[in-house]
Amino acid sequence: AAAGPNAKQLADAYGIPYSEQKHSNMRKTVARRLLESKQTVPHFYLTVDIELDALLKLRKELNDRGDVKLSVNDMIIKAAALALRKVPAANASWTDDAMIQYERVDVSVAVATEGGLITPIIKDADRKGLGTISGEMKDLAARARDGKLKPEEYQGGTFSISNLGMFGVKDFAAIINPPQSCILAVGAGTQRAVVKDGALAIATVMSCTLSVDHRAVDGAVGAEYLAAFRALVEAPLSMML
Repeated sequence: AAAGPNAKQLADAYGIPYSEQKHSNMRKTVARRLLESKQTVPHFYLTVDIELDALLKLRKELNDRGDVKLSVNDMIIKAAALALRKVPAANASWTDDAMIQYERVDVSVAVATEGGLITPIIKDADRKGLGTISGEMKDLAARARDGKLKPEEYQGGTFSISNLGMFGVKDFAAIINPPQSCILAVGAGTQRAVVKDGALAIATVMSCTLSVDHRAVDGAVGAEYLAAFRALVEAPLSMML
C-alpha cells in the first residue's frame, strides 16, 4: 500500500503553522535503531516495586561523611551491575548462530542531550566502588551533553539503564538498545502506603520495569534478575561487601 502524506505535507495542506529543525546525524541514528529494535526484537516487560528507604539512608550517611556526592542513580547502576553478576544469564545477547554470554558487566546509562539520546558506558560497573561510578558518570554525562564522547565510550555495553525518576515519572517501559537484551526503566521514588506485618505503613517506593529480548532471556531469568536487583537495593549494605 502507498504511504499516506507525511506530517509536513498534511501541515501544508491544512495550513497548520510550523517550523523545521533539521535532524542531527545522532538523532537519525537513534531513530533508526529504535525503530529496528521495536520492529525486530520480541520485547516483554517485567515490573517490580522496590522500597528505597534503606538506600536513601545509606546514601545520606555516605554523602555526610565523604567528599563524593552520590546520586540515587549511582547506587542503582551499582545494584544493577551486581545483580548481573548474580544472574549472568541476563547479561547476554542473541545472534542467529549463538548466544553471546558476556564475561564483563558494562552498563550503558541513557543521557538526554540536545542532539538526542546517548548511552555512555560504565565499564566493569560491578567491580567499581560507588565513588568511582559517581565520578565517571558525572564526567561522561557532562561530555555527552557537550558532544565530546569517544565512540568506545557510548558504543558497546552489555545492559542499559534509563532513569526518568528525576522528572517525576512513576513507571515506564523503555525500548531495548540492540544488540543488548535488557534495559531497566527506573521510575521516581515516591511515598506510598504499604502493608507490613498486616498493618499499613509508609515507605518510599520506586517502580522499575525491565524490558527483555525474549530470544535471549526467558521470563524466569528476567524475574530472577529483578529479584536480585531488588534485594540489593533494599539491603544496600550488601553492595559494600
